[in-house]
Amino acid sequence: MQLTVNTQAHALDEQRVPPDMPLLWVLRDELGLTGTKYGCGVAACGACTVQVDGQAVRSCVTPVGAVQGKAVKTIEGLAGAGLHPLQQAWVTHQVPQCGYCQSGMLMAAEALLRQKPQPTDADIDAAITNLCRCGTYPRVRAAIHAAAAALAPAGNPGAKSVVKTASAGQDRSAA
Repeated sequence: MQLTVNTQAHALDEQRVPPDMPLLWVLRDELGLTGTKYGCGVAACGACTVQVDGQAVRSCVTPVGAVQGKAVKTIEGLAGAGLHPLQQAWVTHQVPQCGYCQSGMLMAAEALLRQKPQPTDADIDAAITNLCRCGTYPRVRAAIHAAAAALAPAGNPGAKSVVKTASAGQDRSAA
């Protein structure tokens, strides 16, 4: 079986990797990509979120056979030479506390920004269904808005967004 993860092709031994094996375990145990986390095993928490053909999916319930011939992207494939704007926004807005859910949240957030480059809070709340035990949701929203502004083309008047700062809870405009 062939699997493309983070633009690299991998040949999987079908004796070791049956088509019904969850993608999560293939990523972690067979490919050594441990950034994707196991949380609940029933697609409820989102810690295992990766992207398949640009869509956020829960890898704990996705059989590897279902993604054959599709592009899989994990947290390890998010950044290029430096931090992705989402990762930088996560740092700037001090989103992580324990950090366990963060790789899944970042993958869901990046998929959202590709679909909706300037999401509203309602868009974010609808798309980011990942659970965070530390409750950093206001910081997540602020970081996504900041990343959206950073990713917006220069001079795009529609790229202005309102960002709610996590510490002061005040609105400020970000271009």
